[in-house]
Amino acid sequence: MSRLLLVDDEAGIRRILGSLLRSAGHEVVEAPGLTKAAAEIAAGVFDLVLTDQKMHDGDGLAVVAACREADPTLPVVMLTAFATVELAVEAMRLGAFDVLTKPFQPEQVEAVVRRATERTALLRENALLREELQRQTGEHGLIGESAPMRALREMIARVAPTHATVLITGETGTGKELVARALHASSSRPEQPFLEVNCAAFTETLLDSQLFGHERGAFTGADRSRQGVFEAAHRGTLFLDEAGEMSLPLQAKLLRVLMNGDVVRVGATTPRNVDVRILVATHRDLLERVKQGLFREDLYYRLAVVPIHVPPLRERRQDLPALAEHLLARVARDLRMPPRTLSPAALRKLSQYAFPGNIRELRNLVERASILARHETIGPADLPELTPDDAPAAAPAGDVESWVATLDERLDLRETLAGVERRLVARALESAGGVQAEAARRLGLSRSDLSYKLRRLGLTASRDDGDV
Repeated sequence: MSRLLLVDDEAGIRRILGSLLRSAGHEVVEAPGLTKAAAEIAAGVFDLVLTDQKMHDGDGLAVVAACREADPTLPVVMLTAFATVELAVEAMRLGAFDVLTKPFQPEQVEAVVRRATERTALLRENALLREELQRQTGEHGLIGESAPMRALREMIARVAPTHATVLITGETGTGKELVARALHASSSRPEQPFLEVNCAAFTETLLDSQLFGHERGAFTGADRSRQGVFEAAHRGTLFLDEAGEMSLPLQAKLLRVLMNGDVVRVGATTPRNVDVRILVATHRDLLERVKQGLFREDLYYRLAVVPIHVPPLRERRQDLPALAEHLLARVARDLRMPPRTLSPAALRKLSQYAFPGNIRELRNLVERASILARHETIGPADLPELTPDDAPAAAPAGDVESWVATLDERLDLRETLAGVERRLVARALESAGGVQAEAARRLGLSRSDLSYKLRRLGLTASRDDGDV
């Protein structure tokens, strides 16, 4: 049974419609006008509101607005004897579920009420599931109570309700996609599509088609028209990961979308207008790429309306226990195996490591340990050899002077070089989207040499030559 609010200043309409709805099993609360309706909406919980358009103390559009302010999931059906296209458009723009024209048949009312209340139940169930997920895994999966994470969540809460374009920066593996999803979930369009594209995973031609779509015959193999993700994400959010890898021609097309919302498919001349919030992530220094002529300056300032930096794991070490526990639970669920725990000694070993691969690397380590550990509790011996954070290898690759300064004390050259090599190979793999052939090219290695290094360094790649 659903609880409905019926708003109409004609007692006869309320009596007839109320009787129809009650006979269908609904609880019906009646209001003779806008003033009473606003009070009921503020005080009670309803599954649907049916309201007349013209009343002595206001109109139905005001009822729609009051409902949207009190509960965005609450659907409103407008009842009117003077239906016009303009009224329907305005009602839908304000968030009305449907518009019914008087006189209406009982079957019409029953069908609309059924669809609206089913939608309400679904939206509220989804909201409860999201709350439970957030309770179990932290707010939007952003786990941690360190100062950097509290500042990050505060920034997300301030920016999410706006329509501003956001530039999400941070090292690889820090969770930039989680930040993008959190921004979408807390925005004014959480029920709309959230689509993501890794700009580094496509050639220029394929990325053009992926983003903007194409018309039939636009290129060889285009046997039908296809919409791009900009059109598919209409009214929602589009997350462009590794946007710093886009070519200059595609950057120009992206700039046009940001300026006026116009999307032109490959092979087309007529633009299509879209309403999309754009979130962009990169591990690169875009200002440096601007100086190098590899990124448009005007596009950079369009993207960086609100910059959000995701801190690396080494700057939020106090979050490591909670992160490890969460990742161990996820690994156990994904692999369908009993959950493991980390011994205090194993946790200390992890806390002394620099984690150049950040949370992604932590996930890799706990997954490997979960699979290979002989006991329920993971000990230090179940973890691979890790370079302590206070060793020279944890320093930036170009910081030679800091290593030289340690020569008066102790420098393990083999460990230092191995650590630098591991970080360079891991970074090359990340920047190549996991494609080993491309990572080998960037490192100036053969494919077989890279495979050997991956095995020796204990690294894994998500894609091989078969994915190229």
